[in-house]
Amino acid sequence: MSQLFDSYRFNYREAVQGSIRFSGLKHDFFLMAKADLLRRIVVERGLRSVGKSVRALDVGCGVGALHPYLEGDFERLDGCDVSQESILRASQDNPSVAYRACTAPNLPYDNGAFDLAFASCVVHHVAPATWLDFLQEMRRVVRPGGVACIIEHNPYNPLTRLAVFRCPFDQDAVLLSAAKAASLFQQAGFRSIRSEHFLLLPSARPLARKVERALAALPLGAQYACSAYV
Repeated sequence: MSQLFDSYRFNYREAVQGSIRFSGLKHDFFLMAKADLLRRIVVERGLRSVGKSVRALDVGCGVGALHPYLEGDFERLDGCDVSQESILRASQDNPSVAYRACTAPNLPYDNGAFDLAFASCVVHHVAPATWLDFLQEMRRVVRPGGVACIIEHNPYNPLTRLAVFRCPFDQDAVLLSAAKAASLFQQAGFRSIRSEHFLLLPSARPLARKVERALAALPLGAQYACSAYV
């Protein structure tokens, strides 16, 4: 998998944009929605009560495309990925983020090093037999009382499936539902597990986001987030 993403280090955005061109939306729209969701999870899960002292880890960060939209939201943001070429590109584009290549099954961080660990559209690239190991490793690097979150494609949304089909580096993708993600979180020992679907409407306006929140429990949005406490 590292070789696959190494090859897209210079044209990652173009590849993603090509897969969603039928929607009429820019890739930035999806990145901003994810950043907004992560900020809200930080607040709603009580991590923001200590101001900006939150240390966060992006597991499987790729070229760091999400990180400009999170600038200033955390005291420190770290990112790791199996693709060393992607990490090099991310470091050049986002000098304020601390990046590491992760070539071993274990994350290169100490136990309980982070307040928040998140993985955005990563788990569907992980072999299903190791999904639980992936979440257990995320749990290991988050402190007690901290939060882990994964953002994934909703397999019940037909437009999402079309985008995945058209994305050249999603050929190996095995999509998992929010219910499956919640089950894995439970097996990994997390608590207070919560799932919500989003990206239902092609608008960032407050009314659209309010409608999405009202329908978040239904598997309608293009993606979902599953979060839980350690």
